[in-house]
Amino acid sequence: MHDIGKIILILGLLLVITGGLILLFGNFLGWFGNLPGDIHIKRGNFQLFFPITSMILLSGFLSFVFWLIRRFF
Repeated sequence: MHDIGKIILILGLLLVITGGLILLFGNFLGWFGNLPGDIHIKRGNFQLFFPITSMILLSGFLSFVFWLIRRFF
């Protein structure tokens, strides 16, 4: 039961750190979400944003990071 508490605490800390980094360096990542292949539809009072290319790029990056972690630990 103590392991679950530690995991939740670590995930919470990672979330706070990630949020802080996004607040500090959000302008640096302005290109993310505006790549070719990301879908933006604006019609009247309706707006749809579907970042296909950005999510594929993020998925590839995270897959590589987790592969490195498994490989060396």
